Amino acid sequence: MKAQTAGKRFLITGATGSTGSSAVRELIENGHTVRAFVHCENERSAKLRAQGAEVVVGDLLNLDDTRNALDDVGAAYFVYPISPGLIEASAFFAQAAKEAGVSSIVNMSQISARRESRSHSARNHWIAERLFDWSGVPVTHLRPTFFAQNFLYPPFVASIIEHGVISFPFGDARHAPVAAEDQGRLIAAIMADPQPHQGKTYLLHGPKEMDHFAMAEVIGEVLERPVTYEPVEVDRWRERLEQVGAPPFLVQHLCAIALDYREGLFAGEDTTIARLTGKAPMTLKNFILSHRQAFVSQGTPAATDSAQNVET
Repeated sequence: MKAQTAGKRFLITGATGSTGSSAVRELIENGHTVRAFVHCENERSAKLRAQGAEVVVGDLLNLDDTRNALDDVGAAYFVYPISPGLIEASAFFAQAAKEAGVSSIVNMSQISARRESRSHSARNHWIAERLFDWSGVPVTHLRPTFFAQNFLYPPFVASIIEHGVISFPFGDARHAPVAAEDQGRLIAAIMADPQPHQGKTYLLHGPKEMDHFAMAEVIGEVLERPVTYEPVEVDRWRERLEQVGAPPFLVQHLCAIALDYREGLFAGEDTTIARLTGKAPMTLKNFILSHRQAFVSQGTPAATDSAQNVET
């Protein structure tokens, strides 16, 4: 990685989430000064501080909190959960970054971000991208396919543990799951040397595209027990999500993008992470191996943040 711009620190939002925590770790390991922006103090923020990050508490929906967090920052990573408020948070972040003289932003978007998207969240991400573009602060947009971390969402883990089943409304369409750890490496690489990536939008995929029948086989192989994929219709999927208490905004998003998924929008294999970081993203098999403990206990996986892990 190249020397940090003007000796300034890097700001990572969502620093206790899956991509944010990975980016913090990667940057610190490469000798950079990192400020971690978190919503509250807890065990995960304490872990970031122990790793060497400066931890600041705030709310992305508070302009003053955001502006204070961006003081003396050279480059920043922006990520927001699948929940209402993205457009306001993006506008606050863009304005605060401009006021603070931030030289570069890496923005976590979605592969489904489109003007015509059926998903409210995906359309909001498309608008958020435009807000960052209009701000004049150089930006790089990331549009990942489904995260490998989605298999760690507690209801999905419970279904695998109790029934040996994964069930989604995706038919036999395909994608290449991409791990947050690999995205964190990419985020860190872009932030450390942002100029070649400014103004670009990168689609992010794992190394191997497969359907969920094949994914179930891989998961079963690692766990050494039968795991099968049972396709379900979107209406039934909506009912199941509501039964486990998923927020309405998230339910609308997941049901809408199920149709995009069936139409092939999430398909593709890695052409970015290996090229820009020098290391290929991990396979689904290696991801499940590294998180195998999550499928051993009936408890909620310790590494799982449900608000962050159901991501696209």
